[in-house]
Amino acid sequence: QVYLVESGGGLVQAGGSLRLSCAASGRTFSTYAMGWFRQAPGKAREFVAAIRWSLGNTNYADSVKGRFTISGDNAKNTVYLQMNSLTPEDRAVYYCAAATQYSSRMSLKEKYDYWGQGTQVTVSS
Repeated sequence: QVYLVESGGGLVQAGGSLRLSCAASGRTFSTYAMGWFRQAPGKAREFVAAIRWSLGNTNYADSVKGRFTISGDNAKNTVYLQMNSLTPEDRAVYYCAAATQYSSRMSLKEKYDYWGQGTQVTVSS
């Protein structure tokens, strides 16, 4: 079992920045990749970014490329999402997720085995 706890959400003005954190505990050695997803009111949960621990490579949704950065600290079992140039369209609950198996398609939520409870991000215009 892997337990995930997100933090860092809040209210920010358009153009501002936030950094989300996701602390993992439990069987963290079994984690292959970590991802961030988000879900806006009335919409499906969508991929934001992912990082593969062993390879260190990352991928992003087109909507956040150039604005968001995912990074991880293996020693702390923590993954971060730095969000810059936020817009009202970024408003959502942001979820951290952990995958225990390799996949070439880490943008699919079905590839993740564990999920955090989410943290709210609100962007005012």
